[in-house]
Amino acid sequence: MKRIKSIRSLTTVLILCSLASFAGAAETKTPWKVAGQLEEACSCRAACPCWFKSLPSRMTCDGTQVIFITKGRYGKTSLDGLAVGEFVQSPEHQSMFESFGKWNFDYVYIDEKANEEQRQALKEIAGHLFPPAAKAREFRYVSISRKIEGDEHTTTIGDYGSFSGHLIAGGYGGAPKVINPPLADPTHKEFLQGEATKLTYKDAGQNWKYENSNYMRNKFQTTSKEYEKHEAGMAKKMEQMKQKS
Repeated sequence: MKRIKSIRSLTTVLILCSLASFAGAAETKTPWKVAGQLEEACSCRAACPCWFKSLPSRMTCDGTQVIFITKGRYGKTSLDGLAVGEFVQSPEHQSMFESFGKWNFDYVYIDEKANEEQRQALKEIAGHLFPPAAKAREFRYVSISRKIEGDEHTTTIGDYGSFSGHLIAGGYGGAPKVINPPLADPTHKEFLQGEATKLTYKDAGQNWKYENSNYMRNKFQTTSKEYEKHEAGMAKKMEQMKQKS
């Protein structure tokens, strides 16, 4: 009985921490909008179960996502042609959702081409596109590039990491499309499913070398208003979970 109470207490604390993160992120002072492409890969087997509130394929989910901005603006600051990415790792034997707020690390990589004003804007937007998932967040300013050869997309994040992937074939032609998974946010409302040829990462004390794992990509456009609505909805869901625990 004491163990059950302890687990419930811990769950409540985690939910409160997550709730605070979403509530803080929802306080947007400067309006912004971005349109671009998402590239994402992780250590899970395709398709990543984490987006469905399930346990990762391996003990942890080691993942990265990179946003390539085609057109973007933060207030009056142009973000055209810039990129921002993130590498994270979830705790062992826990789903992304239940462990949010206590992930092993959360590193954000900002395009070194950005000037100081653009860097601050990308930091702010990253707080919404990539809600802080660990107790602390570190930032790096690096070159972020993408090479497209046929259906193979290769993304490189400085000297720290890279991944390449391609879409897989659906049963009725074209690539499988995942629509509205349980943990969907505005950039993941729908995405095309693929397979990562490779995923490497050397930072945060890591040395990843994965092959034939999960890969996703999509095109999107979103705004600060859309994220405010999404974050308010997530805060409400977490509040409901807190009351049930």
